[in-house]
Amino acid sequence: MSTLKAVRGTRDLLPPETELWNFVEETARRVFARYNFGEIRTPVFEDTQLFARGVGEETDIVSKEMYTWEDRARAQSEKAQSLTLRPENTAGVVRAYIEHKLGETGLLQKLYYIGPQFRRERPQKGRYRQFYQIGAEVIGPPSAGSESPLRDAEVLEMLATLLDELGITGWHLEINSVGSAMDRPRYVAALREALGPVKHLMCEDNQRRAETNPLRVLDSKDPGDQEIIDKLPKIADFLDESSKAHFAAVCAALNACGVPYTVNPRLVRGLDYYTRTTFEFTHGGLGAQNALLGGGRYDGLSEIIGGPKAPGIGFAMGEDRLILTLEAQAAARTNLADAYVAPMGEGLNPAALKLARELRRAGLRVELGDGGFRLKKSFEMGNKLARKIVLFGEDEQQSGILTVKDFASGEQVKVPRADIVPVLRK
Repeated sequence: MSTLKAVRGTRDLLPPETELWNFVEETARRVFARYNFGEIRTPVFEDTQLFARGVGEETDIVSKEMYTWEDRARAQSEKAQSLTLRPENTAGVVRAYIEHKLGETGLLQKLYYIGPQFRRERPQKGRYRQFYQIGAEVIGPPSAGSESPLRDAEVLEMLATLLDELGITGWHLEINSVGSAMDRPRYVAALREALGPVKHLMCEDNQRRAETNPLRVLDSKDPGDQEIIDKLPKIADFLDESSKAHFAAVCAALNACGVPYTVNPRLVRGLDYYTRTTFEFTHGGLGAQNALLGGGRYDGLSEIIGGPKAPGIGFAMGEDRLILTLEAQAAARTNLADAYVAPMGEGLNPAALKLARELRRAGLRVELGDGGFRLKKSFEMGNKLARKIVLFGEDEQQSGILTVKDFASGEQVKVPRADIVPVLRK
């Protein structure tokens, strides 16, 4: 009988790796809170029409990558409902905004999420079929300032702060404008016309995209197609005055707060709901597929899925790829416990547990050994699991003076039990 394994494109996250994941998520929550964002948790599956209408039926996500099934009807008179595991979360957040009438508050809704998404794509390093995203959305009625370019700049400044606080160095911000809902169709038409005579020279995927979703051609990393793509029309030549002014204001605000960026005229992002500002944060440590996170403005998405006018801007950060960057930079925090409490005899196990409880309640991370271990094994286990070992024998129990050894320095000291916490924190 064959051994069951995780399904291809999924994997288990185990200690000590999960400590780094927790660090990333805790840092994100802390930063988002400073910008007055609150957490939203939406279902992991939605009505398929939400993504077909919101993301776009001709996008690769909807046409090729979604996990969709027919939910069985409860009665013969009912029609089975088509459901889909969420391939992204912006559409779900906007659906929740509409369903719960959040726009009626008259305030901006600043919402973040952390959780799994699902796409049936070719698994590769940093890309999985069940993957994890950290994202945020700012959405609300125009009267609340949701269309303001200041909102765009604030989100970008927040992301720069988050990456800095995660310890990621060498990130690079690229921005562009894809214009209004009226600019974009004119540009798509121009792209189709320009691609017509040359699309047969491109890879199979780009030949298909040239017909179904020309904007996706600009995202292509296929090296053989780059010379053709570089000669295609630029979106900047198709922007109306309002879109140009909006983008100029975003750039001015970024300049004022000192967030460095580059304007990339090829950065259009292929999802149907994007308007005006689009952006990506990239990092050289990820190779050709170098995007850490991306996002943009989606001023018409609410109306597309049946809601009121509610301009918004948001982003999604691939947590899997972010972890790879942190590991490559050795920016992870230590995975070791603060102390390993080693009882010197089985009769001392209860008292050692009491000591470990005191240390844990003081906020320390503690591993507890076993009095049945020989001294050599206690030291071996402690060296693998903790920065310091606390020896707890009968002499230590009676005198209240504990023996502490630092594995890194080799220093061994005697410490009164009342003073042990600050010593272990060092």
